Amino acid sequence: MSTETETATKNQDRRREIFAFIFLAVLIWPVIAVGVVSGTGFVIWMYQSITGPPGPPDYPV
Repeated sequence: MSTETETATKNQDRRREIFAFIFLAVLIWPVIAVGVVSGTGFVIWMYQSITGPPGPPDYPV
């Protein structure tokens, strides 16, 4: 009887681990990746709106 309980517990633990992996892989990490890329783009955009675009300054001819 003890082995049946241990097997059931192991199956529940495995199922819980698989659910946690899928939850992280499908939902959480893509959201974090999009947030990091968007945040980086926003920071660069704000920096360039304050300091101007990269490159040499335009001198009048």
